[in-house]
Amino acid sequence: MQVYLFVHFREKSTPDGEQVYFGLSKDGYHWEEVNDGRPILWAYYGDKGVRDFTIIRANKDKKFYIFATDLSLAYGMRNQYNNSWEEIAKKGSKCFSVWESDNLVDWSEQRLVKIGNEDFGCMWAPDIIYDQEQDDYVLHWSSPHKHNDFGWKGIYYSRTKDFVQFTEPKALYQKEDSGVIDSAIYEENGSYYMFVKSEDKPAKIVLMKAEKVTGPYTRVENFDKSMESLEAGLYEAPTAVRLVDGKWCLFLDFYGVPGAGQGYVPFIADSLSEGNFVRSDQAFEFPYGFKHGTILTITMEEYERIKNHKWEE
Repeated sequence: MQVYLFVHFREKSTPDGEQVYFGLSKDGYHWEEVNDGRPILWAYYGDKGVRDFTIIRANKDKKFYIFATDLSLAYGMRNQYNNSWEEIAKKGSKCFSVWESDNLVDWSEQRLVKIGNEDFGCMWAPDIIYDQEQDDYVLHWSSPHKHNDFGWKGIYYSRTKDFVQFTEPKALYQKEDSGVIDSAIYEENGSYYMFVKSEDKPAKIVLMKAEKVTGPYTRVENFDKSMESLEAGLYEAPTAVRLVDGKWCLFLDFYGVPGAGQGYVPFIADSLSEGNFVRSDQAFEFPYGFKHGTILTITMEEYERIKNHKWEE
């Protein structure tokens, strides 16, 4: 039986919000909290907070890996970043926080993997996809870069076979008329589809298609039409999953209000290639506001193991 794990954080002004949380679902529509809505894992290194998670089940060693942005607004925004997003963009972490596990309940200690050099600003929102053509994994993320004086952000990538050694970063996608962040890539019928948040023109989520993981990517125009009714500048962090009925569920992170009203909003489509996503709030239930994360398909045995595990306080 195919069930689902959602790895995410919570929008809270206290440090416990920017930690690792799990949500579970048997159908992808109705979600339940894990560990009574408390963090599963804590970040003790780097910025001592983590956001924007991705999780993957590796093909070869069957391990699970969680990657996250190394950033705490609860601590850092008031401290080393002087309440400045611009300062975060230029001086933020060049590392990602990483945890690994054989069984989804026993996790390694947090480690920091340095991917960027001083040409990069903050390394935001990692996502990982397996590349069948090269039999490795493509880690991609958004960053500002020295080449344009840390202006518009772009999507960059690095390859790895073992989640320890990574190739030098390369540009994956740059938008000519605005920055782009929060990339999420999925394979469907041999083609690759990348959701990104465009920071302007339009300030909305866009969907693109390519025949290779690293592009070149072109816009899926029909998706733009399905997003026309959404107010610009209020949605980010796209993440998607293919449900057992074959439909795709796309979650967009709504940040248009302060505090607890933020969280994911669901959209459903028959396929990525058609790009016709319909907002479907009434079909979904969440115990609280999920923030920027990724959904992993798991087994019923893994679901029960997570649900019944005695997590540390």
